[in-house]
Amino acid sequence: MAAFLWLLAIGFAFGQDKPALKPISWKDIPSWKSISTFSVQMSADGTWMAYGMLPVEGDGDLIVQKAAEPESKKTYPIGSTNFPSFAFSENSKWIAFKEYPKDKEKKAAAKTGGKGLSEKLVLIDLGADKKTVFEKVTGYSFNGKSATHLAMQLSKEGNNGDAKGSDLLLVNLATGKRQNIGNVQEFAFNKGGEYLAYTIDAANKSGNGIYLFHVPSGTTKLVDSDTATYRSLNWTEKGEALALLKMVKDKTYKQDHGKVLGIKNLGNPELSIFDPKMDSVNFPKNLTISPNRRPMWSEDLTRLFFGVHILEKEKKEPPKPVQAPVNKDSIDRIKLEKIKADTTIKSITDLQKAIAKLDTTKSPASERKNDLPKPDMAIWHWQDSRLQSRQQVMENQDKNYSMWWMYDVRTAKPIQLQDSSVRELNIMPKEKWALGLDMQEYELDINLDGQNYRDIYAVNLQTGERKLLFKKFYLPSFASYPRPSNDGTRFLYGLDGHFYVYDIASGTSKNITEAIPTTFIETEDDHNVTKPMVNPLGWSSDDKYILLRDEWDIWQIPMGPKEKATNLTQNGRKEKIRYQFRYNLDPEDKGIDLKKGLYVRMYGEFTKKSGLARIEPGKLGLIAGPKVLLWEDTNIGSLGKAKNADVFYFTREKFNEPTNFYITNSSLANPKKVTENAPDFGKYSWSSGTRLVDYISEKGDTLQAALFLPAGYVEGKKYPTVIYYYEKLSQTLHNYSNPGFSGTGWNPGVYTSNGYAVLIPDIVYQLDDPGMSAVWCVLPAVKEALKTGVIDENKMGLHGHSWGGYQTSFLITQTTQFKAAAAGAPLTNMISMYDLIYWNSGSGNMSIFEASQGRFRGGPWENWDSYQRNSPVYFVKNVQTPLLMLHNDKDGAVDFTQGIEYYNALRRLKKPVIMVQYKGENHGLSKIENRKDYSIRMMEFFDYHLKGEKPADWIVSGIEKLKLEEHLDGRVF
Repeated sequence: MAAFLWLLAIGFAFGQDKPALKPISWKDIPSWKSISTFSVQMSADGTWMAYGMLPVEGDGDLIVQKAAEPESKKTYPIGSTNFPSFAFSENSKWIAFKEYPKDKEKKAAAKTGGKGLSEKLVLIDLGADKKTVFEKVTGYSFNGKSATHLAMQLSKEGNNGDAKGSDLLLVNLATGKRQNIGNVQEFAFNKGGEYLAYTIDAANKSGNGIYLFHVPSGTTKLVDSDTATYRSLNWTEKGEALALLKMVKDKTYKQDHGKVLGIKNLGNPELSIFDPKMDSVNFPKNLTISPNRRPMWSEDLTRLFFGVHILEKEKKEPPKPVQAPVNKDSIDRIKLEKIKADTTIKSITDLQKAIAKLDTTKSPASERKNDLPKPDMAIWHWQDSRLQSRQQVMENQDKNYSMWWMYDVRTAKPIQLQDSSVRELNIMPKEKWALGLDMQEYELDINLDGQNYRDIYAVNLQTGERKLLFKKFYLPSFASYPRPSNDGTRFLYGLDGHFYVYDIASGTSKNITEAIPTTFIETEDDHNVTKPMVNPLGWSSDDKYILLRDEWDIWQIPMGPKEKATNLTQNGRKEKIRYQFRYNLDPEDKGIDLKKGLYVRMYGEFTKKSGLARIEPGKLGLIAGPKVLLWEDTNIGSLGKAKNADVFYFTREKFNEPTNFYITNSSLANPKKVTENAPDFGKYSWSSGTRLVDYISEKGDTLQAALFLPAGYVEGKKYPTVIYYYEKLSQTLHNYSNPGFSGTGWNPGVYTSNGYAVLIPDIVYQLDDPGMSAVWCVLPAVKEALKTGVIDENKMGLHGHSWGGYQTSFLITQTTQFKAAAAGAPLTNMISMYDLIYWNSGSGNMSIFEASQGRFRGGPWENWDSYQRNSPVYFVKNVQTPLLMLHNDKDGAVDFTQGIEYYNALRRLKKPVIMVQYKGENHGLSKIENRKDYSIRMMEFFDYHLKGEKPADWIVSGIEKLKLEEHLDGRVF
């Protein structure tokens, strides 16, 4: 009996064992749900948080919960969307969100042109847990700080002539009472929420105007009305004034005639109008106000800023001449008499020519000219500052380009601030000055060699006077661009390895870094530019300090003469910790408020740890010495704060742990996990962990590689491995890889789940040797990684896309140790690629090759050996590695001909190569059906070559065109 009970107990124990976890398959992924981390919001009082839980395919949910109580979460279906739309009211009592049509409804509607679909708005009373649904809503907004009302723009119903407006529903949140305002085109609450501005656009423009609704009293005031279109509402930041445009039809021109309206003194609205037609002295007749730029008030409400563009006359067809009835018999007799009298006719050919000349039924050439078809063409000229292809890409933007003008309401005078030469104008804070950047003289050379220059001007925003500050100012990177102070009188800029502050009024400049014992040059930037700077953090809110970064630490630079620069973080360079950036916890802050202290992200360059530190405020500036709040072997990501409460949240993840949110206070102590990302995560097997591999490149660079272990890793067992790269990526050691179908087919988490190890080494570059740099960095990384015992040296594959695809296509010409390679959209001939076009932007590749990713000095004719020795296509005879190549016919980054060139060269030599092309796709795959297909194919390719699994038919013998549809029918899911 005891033996029986013992056996029964054993059987019961075995019966309680959890089923073995399985690898995730590509067919499991469509239903995979995860948190849309960029959508996470917290209520202003820190009580509530909400976020989207979205599938790869299908319908998503909105999760609403008390921030610190994950068990309180409620789930609301929101239909099919990649970008959930929701918002808390400012008083944290309400949340509104959109509910989109379901995935099935969208697919069914797509077959009928997408008609019949609409979006709903759901309003939740968070205290009472009460839900109200509103049908056919296109846009919505709570009324700012007041948080007493919700406005909703409803879908336009039926045919209401030329009316552009639709119903606006205004809901009183306390009483539930609803007010409908018809024919509203635009609406916007001011910051405080006391006023709702809206424009009416009705049939025949009857009653069109701008209206102000005073929310507390429920009264409405008509500010202006006309048979015009009112648009581009723009409240001031404080919400005490409003600017907008009034557009009137003008039959003479293609564009509407614009007027600028400014409204202030809202209780008794004071209207200022600038009408260009009323000022023929100060405003050129060939210009008009542009509808493509929102007007705005100056902070002191004395000036209105607006855009202006050139008028284009309406092209009128000339009236057709009235022709008398034609007597065909008379014409034929005249023709016959003329032919009889023509003694030059000697043959049938002469007779045919004579008849053709006498075809008097045709109109004269001048009358036929407008009816003749014109050639569809472009003229490419060597002196074009921009390629014709670039002009074509930028055509709409060029057509809509507008110049800044200003209207001084005190003098009723318009002032030009910008012309077509200074195409970039940045209005500085407080509207005292603007900075104009002119690249006209250098644009051709910039597009040729990638070296950036500008002429920089200061524009006086009282007079419009322009003053040249810098001629041919060099911009090796964005870090050198001028950054204005918060009072708008000075700006920070980088030049020749130092940072300077320029005082506009006095015209003086001061070097603020020359006495500091460090360099602010980005010494690790290996592009062909001179002295690129590290991006500065910016000005303090009181303009007394500037915070700069060297490659490790954060420095506080005083603007006064007595204080010295302070290294705030102190240990960065010594301990190889990068203090990367500060977290802006209050979007309304102007500059860096040093009184609040500073939260910064930490990253261990060689440990791959990450964390958060706080730099404390002192009497003057910040106090040196960071207080480390978090520092661990994970990826600590975003940090946020409730607007009106001491409630903080941050994200934490590992390669094999999904991104989750944690709630804490300002000390970040005792954080509590409050989300459960990826609900199905526990059903599958994932990577057993990560390792860090240190190695030295063949050129002596100290580098690292991230090694991701396969699921179920057993010490001492070797595994098939895919090596993936794109410049420096070892910092992704702790980055979670959410299952999905990427545009390149790659997902390291899915590969490790399916028994692969993944190695991601760093690549740094020597000028003139981008391909050889991969050899010098990747091969030593693999050699060192093999010492871990994780990687099977006989089962290694390579993969990269775009620039990584180039590294892949080059590496297999230099070594035979890899058993398979997959290259996505690879550059394969650096000589021919140099002269091709980056079609997505329309620009030439030469600037990319000389000053950006290509890292060459000069063009091929100046550096032929370098271009040739780094071009995979010239070494195809060395290739022994089976290659899967993805290249699409509409690739706008790496021209399709690059893939064709390499494929044909390999095919000519009967090398094992397969090229997959998805018609109409660009540089990466966008259609979900294509992303699914290629993800599976690439893994099938590696499964065959690295795992020895049975190959799919397309790998063995390809698929004939006539059999392709049948082949695809068996694979779609």
